[in-house]
Amino acid sequence: MDPVIIVGAGPVGLTLALALARQEVPSVVLDEGPGKDEPRPARTVVLREDTAALMQRLTGLPVDEAGARWTGWRSLRRKQVMREITFDDDTEPAPLHIAQHVLTGALRESLAGERLVEIVTDSRVDTIEQEPSGVTAHTRGPKGTWWRGGYLVGCDGVRSTVRKLQDIRFPGRTAVERHAVAALRAELPFDGRALLHRMPPWRTSGPSGGEVTGRPLPDGVWRLDWLLPPGKDLVTPELLLARIRETLAGWTDGSTPPYDLLDTGVHTVHHRLARRWRAGRVFLAGDAAHLLGALGTQGLDEGLRDADNLAWKLALAWHHGPHEALLDSYQAERRGAVAARLRAADQVLPLLRGAGGLRAYVPGSARGADALLTDGHLGRGALGAPGAYADSPLAPRHLEGEVPVDTEFGAPVADVRVTAEDGTFVQLRDRLGRGALLVVLVAPGTGVWDRKHWVTAGVMPRLAAAVAALPQQAELLVAESYPGAAAHSVLLVRPDGHLVTAFGGVRPADLYAAAEATLGGPAKTGAGAEAGAGAGAR
Repeated sequence: MDPVIIVGAGPVGLTLALALARQEVPSVVLDEGPGKDEPRPARTVVLREDTAALMQRLTGLPVDEAGARWTGWRSLRRKQVMREITFDDDTEPAPLHIAQHVLTGALRESLAGERLVEIVTDSRVDTIEQEPSGVTAHTRGPKGTWWRGGYLVGCDGVRSTVRKLQDIRFPGRTAVERHAVAALRAELPFDGRALLHRMPPWRTSGPSGGEVTGRPLPDGVWRLDWLLPPGKDLVTPELLLARIRETLAGWTDGSTPPYDLLDTGVHTVHHRLARRWRAGRVFLAGDAAHLLGALGTQGLDEGLRDADNLAWKLALAWHHGPHEALLDSYQAERRGAVAARLRAADQVLPLLRGAGGLRAYVPGSARGADALLTDGHLGRGALGAPGAYADSPLAPRHLEGEVPVDTEFGAPVADVRVTAEDGTFVQLRDRLGRGALLVVLVAPGTGVWDRKHWVTAGVMPRLAAAVAALPQQAELLVAESYPGAAAHSVLLVRPDGHLVTAFGGVRPADLYAAAEATLGGPAKTGAGAEAGAGAGAR
């Protein structure tokens, strides 16, 4: 079968290419640029634990060294500390803050020796043609030619050519917020804690008296963001330098400490959502499909989730033939998750940014406003938590043997230690992204014995037979424990790490039904499949 064509060589496109290669699917990445990325210390991303693990799994990048795990979070209003959070692995995992060019560089380095990925630079797509058996794209430039693929994914950013060629609308709100941004090296008295300072005492103008966020990076570097007043007033170098000096002086209770200014910019936040994320054999991902990020810097985090969600579905279709319901679920799941975050932000922002702030609507709610802002910045709650696919069209229905665990069905799984089929101890997330379903048996006591001593005992033979009979390749793992799961519970996990369901014991028929639902039902073959693949191309 023809390779997958990926348009755009930013972090989302490169992640998708690498994720497909890990599942033995070839791809061609059409890069409009020269294949190099200018270091921009002020352009950073905050990743949650699952997307940070995805980057480390795909690239081998030691993310904890390349980025900064915050020791905590502090929010202030004027001089008052409103909230203080200390991060720890058990109750509150620390977000990862990393420069975007570091991520992109690690992805490019990993792809340099990847036999299944071809990156073509200086290639701008200007034509896309679909037919039932594939898709063809034409590029202009020094290497202009026609490219043939089984599927095409537009990861080409906010001005996506792919989206425009497919005549997909991109409605939403422009300039929801603007921030002046600076990356600088300085000694600040926060000991690795990120902070949000609302209405700082040295400022009396701007929305609610002003707002500044400080986020640490490695090597003593900080990213600072100042919320700007509504409008299009020019942010001059003099204005930005004044903001830096007064902020640093205010935080250190004295004169401005020495600092080394590394990078500056103005970040304008837009909220937009593409009407469709699939048009036949063409898909959208990342900024081509959505723009968000009024609270925090997690827009790229959602784009990486797009790539992770789509990769295993394209891989299954590439290897085993069209699974139209499975491919359709990409739009249902990912668009639904991003739309929920956008709705939450649009409901909250008028309260936080309007005249008088949230206090004008709910007396005494300064702490409530702080809680909402904290959720947005830390990736929690409706404003920032990873999307759960509980209402996914792939979710199995009416299985009598289901039992609840602490992870909501459709949400990312907890990263527990498991015993793999070769007897080694690994983290559960290390087994993701290979195209296989994961079946996890919770069996207390197994962690102290070699697998050979218990692999033929108890429920294992019956469960192993049930796993071997599933409609898709699956790996049987055993965990000492899982949050909220009783002994002998059996969990079914998707290749992208979302929990499908859990059963109270070995139930082969239910496990098969859940696995088949997770794959979108039986694969279509023949003329019916080709007709489905071509649907919606216009």
